[in-house]
Amino acid sequence: MERRSYLEIAAEILKIATKGARKTHIVYKANLNHAIVKDYLGRLEEQGLIQRELDSGNTLRTTQKGLQFVEQYRNLQVLARF
Repeated sequence: MERRSYLEIAAEILKIATKGARKTHIVYKANLNHAIVKDYLGRLEEQGLIQRELDSGNTLRTTQKGLQFVEQYRNLQVLARF
């Protein structure tokens, strides 16, 4: 099994959180452990790609900037296919 890159994992987390998701949901859907997800979420929040919803600090949602990241990542995947 090939290891996933940082960009691949970040894009996967952002896709999962598009409509809002809790940390546990992200862990299971992205097939990662809690410690790794916690690290990624911290980085993604710092970069403004994901944010916690104001009404519930437990739900995470991809920001507009995060959606742009996902779209650009998909475009690169298409270009990189041979």
